Amino acid sequence: MAGPSEPGAKPGPPDRRARIRRRTRRVLFGALILLCTGALLIAGTGYWAYEHYTGRVQRIPHAFPTDVPADALPPPSKSGSQTFLLVGLDSRSDLPTTGNDAEAPEWKPGAQRSDTMMLVHLPADHKHAYVVSLPRDSWVNIPGHGMAKLNAAFSWGGPPLLIDTVQRLTKVRIDHLAVIDWSGFRELTDAVGGVDITVDRTVSRRNGPGGVWTAGPHHMDGADALDYVRERYGLPNGDLDRTHRQQNFLRAVLAKTLSGGTVTNPLKLKRTLDQVTSVVSVDDRLSDGALRNLVWDLRSVRASDMAFMNTPVAGFDSIGKQSVVLLDANGGAELWEAMRNDTMAGFVATHSLDTLGSRVS
Repeated sequence: MAGPSEPGAKPGPPDRRARIRRRTRRVLFGALILLCTGALLIAGTGYWAYEHYTGRVQRIPHAFPTDVPADALPPPSKSGSQTFLLVGLDSRSDLPTTGNDAEAPEWKPGAQRSDTMMLVHLPADHKHAYVVSLPRDSWVNIPGHGMAKLNAAFSWGGPPLLIDTVQRLTKVRIDHLAVIDWSGFRELTDAVGGVDITVDRTVSRRNGPGGVWTAGPHHMDGADALDYVRERYGLPNGDLDRTHRQQNFLRAVLAKTLSGGTVTNPLKLKRTLDQVTSVVSVDDRLSDGALRNLVWDLRSVRASDMAFMNTPVAGFDSIGKQSVVLLDANGGAELWEAMRNDTMAGFVATHSLDTLGSRVS
């Protein structure tokens, strides 16, 4: 007669059924251990990478000014938001001055100039980023030196004087500083396999082969990209077009770095992280823990979530045989107020700005 659980089956001996149950439990328990071990290995590897890469970033000591009168200090950033000053250096030297391979100091009086200066505002919601370029030829008041081009501040007083100058100009609190020199710029571009950039129209090219950038797409390696972002002669709007080229390059690098092809490929991701963390320097107030939190908070931001623009400009002039950019005080005041109040999304949506479009010379 058939048993109650399986028609037609004969019940086995009690000890055999017990052995089967024990073996089944062992298999299931073993599978669970393997699953948990695999998860721990993945988590451990991720945590190791997290610790490893943030710990590799070189720190710049004493980057912030210490002798600024209280009434010249801007108010703290709105809770949860942060503003970085991103600086690209022309060190006039083949030796790297930023990153882990630095063989020369980040700043030496008169030896380095800040050719690229961008304020990068990260709102409290961590869903976007706003990048505002400050033209290097902006005619501004440099504390202790009087009126001069903005890039002279770094040459004369390094990071503290540049930060002090920008903070007094904008009344925006700079929370952190990030610096990369042209040597690191070339290496970073090559590390991501070069970038694809479309030149809107044929323009002159003074430093590279051919004498012109022809209209159309270009795949640029580190040397080409450096030539592209440094050029300003022959561009219709001079220094303003140059800042858009720099923004265009940054957008292209971010788009490639944050693409699925890089993020999901362990070898590409490791190579990119190795290079990024080896060529960029940040201020020593940005701890490893704070850097890890920042990376985690911005994990979902892509290049398409970033808005690039120039600070409002009133025009151009020649002062003391120098070609300078005159900033728009009124337009700038509104922009900086939005940055201070962490209301950049509304400001960008309702104001006419010199933003980075899809067509760049």
